[in-house]
Amino acid sequence: MSNNEFENPQSPPPAGATPAPEAAATPKPGRDDKKHIGWERDVLEKLALFAVKEQQARRRWSIFFRIVILMAIVFGIWMAFTFGKTESEPLGRHTALVEIKGTIESEGQGSAGVVIPALDKAFAATDSVGVILKINSPGGSPVQAGMINDEITRLRKEYPKKPIYVVVEEMCASGGYYIAAAADRIYVNKASLIGSVGVLMDGFGFTGLMDKLGVERRLLTAGENKSFLDPFSPQSAKQREYAQAMLDEIHQQFIDVVRQGRGARLKETPETFSGLVWTGSKAVELGLADGYGTVDSVARDEIKAEDVVDYTQAEKLSERVLKKFGVAFGAGVAKTLMSASPPALR
Repeated sequence: MSNNEFENPQSPPPAGATPAPEAAATPKPGRDDKKHIGWERDVLEKLALFAVKEQQARRRWSIFFRIVILMAIVFGIWMAFTFGKTESEPLGRHTALVEIKGTIESEGQGSAGVVIPALDKAFAATDSVGVILKINSPGGSPVQAGMINDEITRLRKEYPKKPIYVVVEEMCASGGYYIAAAADRIYVNKASLIGSVGVLMDGFGFTGLMDKLGVERRLLTAGENKSFLDPFSPQSAKQREYAQAMLDEIHQQFIDVVRQGRGARLKETPETFSGLVWTGSKAVELGLADGYGTVDSVARDEIKAEDVVDYTQAEKLSERVLKKFGVAFGAGVAKTLMSASPPALR
């Protein structure tokens, strides 16, 4: 072999010589490899996009909850400012308003626990020169009505220079009128419904139906009258007589309250205390009411203070929630278990 061959290894091989096999070329990425790399990239992109979206969602929820908390704080401050304004800021010469709306019962806006504190504040307010008690009620508990009536009587003695007038719009019947009778005057609309001076106790009896269905009542009691007015037991003449005597006693208390409150203005007839309801115009004629008027007209013409400030106590949100999920449930269970409803002025 010559020196030229060593010096120029790239020279072509001599004629007739067998060419040496070439070294294996580096393999180029095929179509399957590209697909594999693209799939991984897609997965990574989707994961990254999902992480970004999740982070954005968390950020949105965080902002939402911050806004809710801020709104709750602002609402609480506003409520505190609103309810404290009547007691802390001078209101000037005004007529105080307290409203009784709906059924008079131990729970709700018609209860003594809600109405009495409002009346106390209305009378105690330095700038109030008179009180209007606005009543729209079909009646209810004689106990709650009696407590409110007694408080009005007490307040009239404690504040003799501050009159209290009742204004009726739609209805002031039974327990509502029991309360109204304690006021200095009662003003109505000609079409208002007034009166219903009576007492009732209602319930149901299922003994006949039980006999037809073959249902046996198994009731064990300790005490002769423990099953008093039980709807699933036959009604005895003795228990019926006792219940009627109890209703008559409460009715007489109602009558005494009306006579004491209305005095010589009352024009009694055999039907005055029969439980009938009269229109406002007939009530004025019978002496159950004094005249016609609204809250504004009575404040302007009778009390001589046109500015009206509402002292009615609003039920708190927490109380509503507790009542809906607690007290209301308990009351429903109690009513289910009671054999008969308590006496009611309605």
